[in-house]
Amino acid sequence: MDTQQIIAIVVVAVIAIALIVAGVLADRSRKKRIDAAEQAREDREAAAKAAADKAIAAKQAAGSEAGSAAGAASTPSGQKSGAESAESTEQAESTQSTASSIEPTSSAQSAQPESQTSQTAESQPQTPESATSRMTRLKARLANSANPFGKALFNILAKDHLSEADWEDVEDTLLMADVGADASEQLVDELRNDARITGTHDPAQVREALRSKLLAMVGTDTDRRLNADKPEAHKPSVIIMVGVNGTGKTTTAGKLARLFVADGKSVMLGAADTFRAAAADQLETWGAKVNVPVVRSDKDGADPASVAFEASQRAKNENADVLIIDTAGRLQNKANLMDELGKIRRVTEKNLPVDEVLLVLDATTGQNGMEQAKVFAQAIGITGVVLSKLDGSAKGGIVISVQKELGVPVKLVGLGEGPDDLAPFNPEDFVDGILA
Repeated sequence: MDTQQIIAIVVVAVIAIALIVAGVLADRSRKKRIDAAEQAREDREAAAKAAADKAIAAKQAAGSEAGSAAGAASTPSGQKSGAESAESTEQAESTQSTASSIEPTSSAQSAQPESQTSQTAESQPQTPESATSRMTRLKARLANSANPFGKALFNILAKDHLSEADWEDVEDTLLMADVGADASEQLVDELRNDARITGTHDPAQVREALRSKLLAMVGTDTDRRLNADKPEAHKPSVIIMVGVNGTGKTTTAGKLARLFVADGKSVMLGAADTFRAAAADQLETWGAKVNVPVVRSDKDGADPASVAFEASQRAKNENADVLIIDTAGRLQNKANLMDELGKIRRVTEKNLPVDEVLLVLDATTGQNGMEQAKVFAQAIGITGVVLSKLDGSAKGGIVISVQKELGVPVKLVGLGEGPDDLAPFNPEDFVDGILA
């Protein structure tokens, strides 16, 4: 046997030994992983059992306290207590069994019951937030909104020796904030003639001057109450919601229902938006959250005026405090659809007078929203404006321009996507928020 053969045999032997060692190490690693997984499973079982035992103990303690407070329990109540204890035990055993069957790779399956539970919870009646609490919270949110134009104005006006270029910047800032050309020119003229700005240049006085001018333009003496909240309001008080697609009109109708419920009023919703797919379903979801009934058609594309008529008849029969009718979002250049809004109002008034027509405007649309507002005002008559998405843009000046153009007040503002992110519009809070 020559040297090369010997070397080949040695190499083969070394490779074989290496493979054997690698196999042993891999087997040990696999066993360790199995042991770790088994230990994790046992830990989960122990945790589930401990939670179940704790739940049973808490249930028994609650039963004991209830029994001692009520005195000697009667036979039926004792049977009920036993049934509840048995049910608690079954739930605990079910929890333990479920925890035992969950493997590390089944996270998607374990997430499914949580999703179902979340959906069930969302459909349960909720307690809406009070109007006072909303206003405090929304004021803080407005102060933290993106690029409020008040801050930009203050930074310019706080300079010493304002030049013509600075005043042009002031006017440009107002125009970009959708204050409107006429209102912007008026505000600039008033600021130029205010000694607190052209004189001392004290930042505190500059801020107060700017605040007072903005408050005057927003309007502090305007009656912004919803007509349903006025003593002379009809009962039921009818509110028709109008606006183009995408402004959040149906959502605002649901939030407004929550606001009335928080004030202790009985509310009914009418789903007269019969053209948009699932619009009535969306409104029913909002109604379910605060136990508000919804009148709707059984099919899409039904006559919206007939739904409005049925809703007004039912609200009258049941003596509801408020009826909110949601209408289809429609483009302002479709005259036949605008005529339909007038028909909805006329049909509704065969049963009940319409106290309020609220136009929902997206604050981010700027002057496009102004054109929409004018057409809706001509088609159905508007008593107030709801500005949605006011926190998503620097276009807060639309509050001034829409009131100046239409002669109707902004009554409500939406500053978020939450169910209680709608509040009565307060001029002082609005101006203080954008100047914060």
